[in-house]
Amino acid sequence: MNKFLIVANWKLNGSINMISSFFEYIKLHASIYLEKNVIVIAPPTIYLERVYRKIAKINIFLGAQNVDINLKGAFTGETSITMLKEIGVKYVIVGHSERRLWHHENNDIISKKIYLIKKFNLIPILCIGETKYDRDHGKTITIIKKQLDDIIAILGKLVFQNIVIAYEPIWAIGTGLAADPKNIQLIHKFIKNYVRIYDSSIKNILVQYGGSINQKNVKSFISQPDIDGLLIGSASLNAEEFFKIIQISHNFLKNKISYYKYFYISNHLN
Repeated sequence: MNKFLIVANWKLNGSINMISSFFEYIKLHASIYLEKNVIVIAPPTIYLERVYRKIAKINIFLGAQNVDINLKGAFTGETSITMLKEIGVKYVIVGHSERRLWHHENNDIISKKIYLIKKFNLIPILCIGETKYDRDHGKTITIIKKQLDDIIAILGKLVFQNIVIAYEPIWAIGTGLAADPKNIQLIHKFIKNYVRIYDSSIKNILVQYGGSINQKNVKSFISQPDIDGLLIGSASLNAEEFFKIIQISHNFLKNKISYYKYFYISNHLN
């Protein structure tokens, strides 16, 4: 992997002033650090077009936090996939634990959203993860299997082509309790191997980690071989904090690629 996918999920946060100052800082400090990362900003729906105007000329993509299962009609308060695509959205988050819990979204609804997102050539970011109770009772793998199996049962075994999986243990989201990176590595490796059981033709399975990421712990996660990116909540609301995460990721990947080039050349010259 040559790049990390770093997604900022702003959730129900932000303002016009915040957006203005956020991107002024990012443009001033982060532009040279975007080469080794794919950066996505997912603001509240009302700010999508405003954010798109801010990122149109820099190497940052627009993400949406949600999408409706209907294309148009009498569905008050909803936003369709055609509307999201029209204003420049490229990535759409689905299955986030907060929507599963507070909006009662089950795997059937999530599957319908994934189907629409892929039909319109956008990229779904499917969130999966277990509760603290599940973890404490050794059910992490069982829960992950169930979440993946239900999607496959509805959409078929090739569903994970051109999709991002975001592993977010629910007990780590917004709690400040980041998981053990080595344990996350094992879970990410399991997810990739499990998907390949169904679809052996799949080449690249991109699995992100999300859950209390910050500039102090980010390197311990991105240094794991099967962690391909980050889904960041509260740390993405502060431009300086978010910039530091981008910078750390860029420098790590730059050094990693330089090391492999040196290793390759050294071994082929001797």
